[in-house]
Amino acid sequence: METENHDQTSRAGRYIRQIGGYRAFVPKPLPPSPPLHVDDELLGLLSRADQALGRLDASAAMLPNPDLFVRMYVRKEAVLSSQIEGTQASLTDVLEYEASVARRRRRSDASEVVNYVKAMNFGLERLGQLPLSNRLIREIHAQLIQGVRGQHSSPGEFRSTQNWIGPPGCDLSTAAFVPPTPHEMQLAMGELEGFIQKEDSNVPSLIKIGLIHSQFETIHPFLDGNGRMGRLLITFFLCQQGVLKRPLLYLSAYFKEQREQYYGLLQAVRDSGAWEQWLKFFLTAAWHVSRDASETARRIIRMREQHRQAIQAGVPGSVKGVELLDHLFEHPYITVGQAAGIVNISQPTANNLVRRLSDLGILREITGQRRGRIFKYEPYLELLEAGIQARTPNGM
Repeated sequence: METENHDQTSRAGRYIRQIGGYRAFVPKPLPPSPPLHVDDELLGLLSRADQALGRLDASAAMLPNPDLFVRMYVRKEAVLSSQIEGTQASLTDVLEYEASVARRRRRSDASEVVNYVKAMNFGLERLGQLPLSNRLIREIHAQLIQGVRGQHSSPGEFRSTQNWIGPPGCDLSTAAFVPPTPHEMQLAMGELEGFIQKEDSNVPSLIKIGLIHSQFETIHPFLDGNGRMGRLLITFFLCQQGVLKRPLLYLSAYFKEQREQYYGLLQAVRDSGAWEQWLKFFLTAAWHVSRDASETARRIIRMREQHRQAIQAGVPGSVKGVELLDHLFEHPYITVGQAAGIVNISQPTANNLVRRLSDLGILREITGQRRGRIFKYEPYLELLEAGIQARTPNGM
């Protein structure tokens, strides 16, 4: 094997030519060397992202039941992160799948997204028992791809063969990027684990997780699911560090919107050691997405109050209507029979209540059938499914 020394690669790592003729990248351990150049722009972006995260926590705390918002937002992140990897399922598809009312379209894609939700919840629970470590990363990965696309790619195990990144049909010789060999990957993951667990008060948490995410994507330790796993790490790390009281920062929306720049900057770190440019992008993403989530929380608060008032003014026995409304924030798909059980009323009374909520525009029937009708809380789903708008870094 022959090491290719290029000045532009020396900061982040080096490409090493392998026996098969291809070049695999071996990353240097974190933190970057030479150290990061923290200029005024980077400091400003860090301050702005930190403030936006604080406002996000405060906005979520104002919700009547913050945990319901978190659970729905996890689903939204799961959809967006999976879409980056090529799935087509929407939030509606996933919620229909979970409610067992899914039609044939995209059931397999929906199950992949549901796995992401399970992996997120599993990881958050395990963080109370284990530090963020290679062991935990492998456990979460097993949850992520078990029984779905990639299930034959060693769930929960670091790879023992070479992988590569590139367009369909490419091979090692034509790949856009070849991660480290299995041996070098094992060493790099050990070093990354040490960096994750090292207590360093001089490195802000958002800077540190920006470095970790890039390094993980470069190492690419699994045969499949690396992108989704790397995005999950962002939330896990910030929750472990106490930066977030609730798991609400999900950058997939911004990464999906700016996909070419996202992948381009990750590659620029490898090729030219452009850590500062990557971190500026990462902090900008954190600011945009935090602001978007805060606005979503505020809109939910306003919408809930408007719908409560409409129910109190227009529905006889409004207490049961408000009780059902609160249930819809966690389970936005419902049948008349389910409504009867949820608020403990008779079937005819539930049928009348659901009809009243439909007349108010709160529920909409989606089957077009006279029997087995299914209703959804459409205004809430529309609010959650609204994607972020692309903005310039300085746009408001």
